[in-house]
Amino acid sequence: MKLLGIGLVMLVALEHFYFLYLEMFVWTKPKGLKIFGNTAEKAEASKVLAANQGLYNGFLAAGLLWGLVYPNAAAGVHIQMFFLACVLVAGIYGGMTVRKTILYIQGGPALLGLLVLLAS
Repeated sequence: MKLLGIGLVMLVALEHFYFLYLEMFVWTKPKGLKIFGNTAEKAEASKVLAANQGLYNGFLAAGLLWGLVYPNAAAGVHIQMFFLACVLVAGIYGGMTVRKTILYIQGGPALLGLLVLLAS
């Protein structure tokens, strides 16, 4: 169960590093336009906001990794749970306000990770 929890935390962290990459570096590129369904004009006008959003996704990923390597394992689990809860809230909010798939892509793994950490 512990390995599954670590794997899910790593998955969520990797997802958020990927979101950072997409929002900070390819937002205005063809791949970013396709993934986010933006026009070139809309992407160009919102690229600073997207980069800021990407930075926050990087902070979530860094927090999850910090929880994994924290010297006190019990405190590390609490750190992981806090950041997973933040990701879950962001996934719920994104699913309600932007696109329903955000709930599943972002919120689903975070919820699974939280449940596994709570059970272990």
